[in-house]
Amino acid sequence: MDLFGHPFSSYTWKALIPLYENGTPFEFRMLGPDNPETFAEFAGLWPIAKFPLLKDGRTVIFEATAIIEHLAAFHPGDVAFIPSDPALAVETRMLDRVFDNYVMTPLQAFVDHELRPAEDRDPIGVDKARRTLDTIYGWLDSRLDGREWANGNDFSLADCAAAPSLFYADWVHPIDTTHANLRAYRARLLARPSVARTVDEARPYRALFPLGAPDRD
Repeated sequence: MDLFGHPFSSYTWKALIPLYENGTPFEFRMLGPDNPETFAEFAGLWPIAKFPLLKDGRTVIFEATAIIEHLAAFHPGDVAFIPSDPALAVETRMLDRVFDNYVMTPLQAFVDHELRPAEDRDPIGVDKARRTLDTIYGWLDSRLDGREWANGNDFSLADCAAAPSLFYADWVHPIDTTHANLRAYRARLLARPSVARTVDEARPYRALFPLGAPDRD
């Protein structure tokens, strides 16, 4: 299998974590200005050219959630990212969407704001994103009460989504100290070996973060 992506990309992290969790063999295909041939191959597989993308034989899967679903179905390992219990599987998929849509998406508004020319910046959009993060931080803090991982006791698809989203969200809009459950959960995620590996592999690229990477994590 080949995984196309970039080590600093949050959604690439999301796909790398399950591969590292189960020790699944794959080749990482680095996308960047120094690898034009790799990018050309990638864009030929998926014209939208949004990564990550997994190529498994003749099968091409894009979107990180779908990649994890593919790995769970066709390359299962010790960690089952989709629970066998139907109700828990629904909750896991729901939480995956929560982290992508209500943590990752609003944090991206901060990044996009910084990348734009001054005359095109969107302070209203950033303020809306800040309010969304405050709301979801509170909801997650309550939801995580008494839980080790997002859906309970087992690491899952939802945690693969949570790790990169909470990592970067806390950089752009820090999780308040009153949200002890959420802060502790983020710390557990970053201590998990598969997540720690993605963090370490991304360290050389922190200068790419337009808001300035904080001196932590």
